Amino acid sequence: MAHARPARRRARGVRGSGRSRAAVQGAPGGRMKLLSYDGGFGRVEDGAVVPMGIDLVRFLATGTVQTGAPIPLTSVRLRAPVPRPGKAICVGLNYRDHAEESGQPIPDEPVLFAKFANSVTGPGETLVVPPAVEQPDYEAELGVVIGREAHRVNERTALEHVAGYTCVNDVSARDLQFRSSQWLLGKAIDGFLPMGPWLVTTDEIPDPQTLRIRCEVGGETVQDSSTAQMIFGVAELIAFVTRTISLEPGDVIATGTPPGVGMARTPPRWLRDGDEVTVDIERVGALTNVVRMDAPMGGTG
Repeated sequence: MAHARPARRRARGVRGSGRSRAAVQGAPGGRMKLLSYDGGFGRVEDGAVVPMGIDLVRFLATGTVQTGAPIPLTSVRLRAPVPRPGKAICVGLNYRDHAEESGQPIPDEPVLFAKFANSVTGPGETLVVPPAVEQPDYEAELGVVIGREAHRVNERTALEHVAGYTCVNDVSARDLQFRSSQWLLGKAIDGFLPMGPWLVTTDEIPDPQTLRIRCEVGGETVQDSSTAQMIFGVAELIAFVTRTISLEPGDVIATGTPPGVGMARTPPRWLRDGDEVTVDIERVGALTNVVRMDAPMGGTG
């Protein structure tokens, strides 16, 4: 299941000069996997990336693309599909059995918190745990990437504002998260929101509530569930958020994690140096990162 880590050779710039304007659904066959890499973004096609421009978010907002000659997928360094989202909104306790294993009541409405652009890292990137964190934990989640501005939308039309879906690991520092009622300190840490490997457009996944979602840590399956188990589905989350917060192209919603997180195990299973962590979501892909415990300032290793 785990994908080989992408080569670190920097991709060359986008080649070709053909320009066009296309909706996200405008690819051949009406379906696309879109990825960002060092130098631009493009669509995945037959083991290659077809360059489409420099900025995926601009494409989502305007539909303008610049096409180029295909580049072998193995020769580019992948980044998160949206390397620096304007907003990364996360949902806590959104699987009933995860709320139960956490000892928390089932929420009556979505529990929201945020991460920053600095939290985002891409597929194959090292997941660096700072010395201040003693209890790093994993959370496999379905990521929703917004494609159209959404403001006070209703649940019936909410999915029309989605560009596509990606894998997210909402890495959490449990020892810091629960120091106060606000989770920010233990959630919005640099590099604690791995995302990727690409964005799969909505025409390939018309119903996001039917996807198997899994997580492996060190070769062991630790989470295995379905997005059908969400308390609040994707459409309901978008409608809830946009009652007060406008969503813009490139914004990301991490929709919550199923049961099996490290803090709920006996004994707890915290991430360790060298752990390979893979989030695998049906019809989306697999996101793999390797953990490195950072040395204190002035330390070695």
